[in-house]
Amino acid sequence: MAFVWPVRVYWEDTDAGGVVYYANYLKFMERARSEWLRAHDFEQDALRDRAGVVFVVRRVEIDYLAPARFNDQLEIAVEPIRVERASLLVTQAVSRGPARLASALVKLACVDATRFKPARIPEPILQALARAT
Repeated sequence: MAFVWPVRVYWEDTDAGGVVYYANYLKFMERARSEWLRAHDFEQDALRDRAGVVFVVRRVEIDYLAPARFNDQLEIAVEPIRVERASLLVTQAVSRGPARLASALVKLACVDATRFKPARIPEPILQALARAT
């Protein structure tokens, strides 16, 4: 089941023509993933400080399908599709109403917060993900 986070497009997100700059889709997706974790009661700073892990983007494949524009109200979806010991694979979509504007496949690695070496995903997160899928 996908988690959806609303995002409004601000002037700062666009180029001179009022079209969202391509790299900003990644920022929108990052915000949605942060809110997705928060919705499962996991704050990223607490994961770093208490569990000693952080999630980092290891790989992104993105397809840009149609432009988002200034003042659009977008929905950014996050859906986990595979959970491994030290990584997550999620799909993300940027939509404006029924129109899909971008689709992405994002691999997140769980790493030790100080050494940035792979680390097991903490059990409470695995349990939350199991309940959500």
